[in-house]
Amino acid sequence: MNKDLKNIDPLKLFDESWALVTSGDINNHNSMTISWGELGTLWHRNVVTIFIKPCRYTFKYLQENEYFVVSFFDERYRSSLGVMGKLSGRNVNKDLEAKLTPKKYKNVTIYQEAKISLICKKIYFNQLDINNIPQEEIDRYYRLEEPHYIFIGEIVEEIDK
Repeated sequence: MNKDLKNIDPLKLFDESWALVTSGDINNHNSMTISWGELGTLWHRNVVTIFIKPCRYTFKYLQENEYFVVSFFDERYRSSLGVMGKLSGRNVNKDLEAKLTPKKYKNVTIYQEAKISLICKKIYFNQLDINNIPQEEIDRYYRLEEPHYIFIGEIVEEIDK
């Protein structure tokens, strides 16, 4: 694991710093900002766990592709990540609107501006079971939309600037 990841507070990484999840190749990809995620181990593998609602455009890319990328950026890109979280790739080229530069890396898309990009091979996904979610969270997040899906990806490569 690279030195940048070793010096972070994993409990604050997603929630405070945000991240960008990207799935698809350079010709057909979509990205979205996420603030729910985890770094850890599963089955003796280093993994990233992300949570995506099925109504999000990026969801279909995550379902259809074997790999996804979770990228972290310096604070100066906070407004770009805000754009990537607010706009839908169904309607607009988010990369252009956010002023981020996608680039081909092997079979995935990464961003030139990313400080760290974790290339992840999808090893598990499933929807949260509404019957096992506390009522206050159902009221807060799932009154109008289906519950999130959990996607777990084995980190197969780390790219840092």
